[in-house]
Amino acid sequence: MIAKYREGAGGALLDEYERAIADLQDVIENITDEELLKVVDAKTVDINCRSVQTILSHVVSCGYAYAVDIRKLTEGEIDYPEKVFHSAVKNYQKDLDSFFVFMVNTFKNIHDNQLEQPDNSKKIMTSWGQIYDIEQITEHAIVHILRHRRQIEKFKMLLRGEI
Repeated sequence: MIAKYREGAGGALLDEYERAIADLQDVIENITDEELLKVVDAKTVDINCRSVQTILSHVVSCGYAYAVDIRKLTEGEIDYPEKVFHSAVKNYQKDLDSFFVFMVNTFKNIHDNQLEQPDNSKKIMTSWGQIYDIEQITEHAIVHILRHRRQIEKFKMLLRGEI
């Protein structure tokens, strides 16, 4: 990853998002295809958190969804892409890059004065019922990556008998 130091508040959000994605890519780089597919948490009720594969598919799907939510607010109706499951980490590496480019393109027509919005009627209503402005949904997207990176780090340790 090359430090870009994009301009403004939106640029800072994108820089931190890119850093979070790069950190996740570093964590998954040495995961084998077997480890990717192995169910690590069979007891969880969250189907997105059973294996590294399900976590990564969820992360990629949400990465696109956050950008689509912003585009719906700023541009109008747009469809969410389908969730995809891969059997190799290299495909997730590409997907992480692709959804980040999609987010960067989403921000091309957003000015810093549009990031914060006090009027709830001009905010994004998420699928889980939370209301966010553009800055808040992007901050959520960044932390979403960080939380799942941490989870995958733990899964790797469990898969390798380190804990």
